[in-house]
Order: sequence, then structure tokens, then C-alpha cells
Amino acid sequence: MCRNITELRGLQPPATAEEIEAAARQYVRKVSGLSKVPASVHDAFEAAVREVTLTTTQLLDQLPARRQPPPT
Repeated sequence: MCRNITELRGLQPPATAEEIEAAARQYVRKVSGLSKVPASVHDAFEAAVREVTLTTTQLLDQLPARRQPPPT
């Protein structure tokens, strides 16, 4: 759970919906401290992933193009 989240802005080809969701899921796991999601909070966890995915997608759509590609 200590992995870095991949920088999605400026990827060529652009980040896919799956890559954005994976980053959102990793972020929600990190901030919640949950590597395995208990059934009792599954719905709340998935709702958070959906919200972060949507917000990240909107952000990436609105940011200007990068001058240099992200480091790999």
C-alpha cells in the first residue's frame, strides 16, 4: 500500500478510465487505511472511489496540455 500513484496527466495515449479508477481506488485505500475492505463499509468505500474517479476525470479534462511528458 506504499506504492506511488502513477501521474496520469500528459500520458500518451491519455490515461484510460481503468487507470483513473485504479488510481482513485489506491488513493481511497491509502487515506482510509484499508487494504481489505470489510463488507460493513463496502458501499461507502465504492462510493468514495466513484467520486474520486469522477473528480479526477474532470480535473484531467480541464488541465492544459503538459509541456513535457511525465517521468516514467
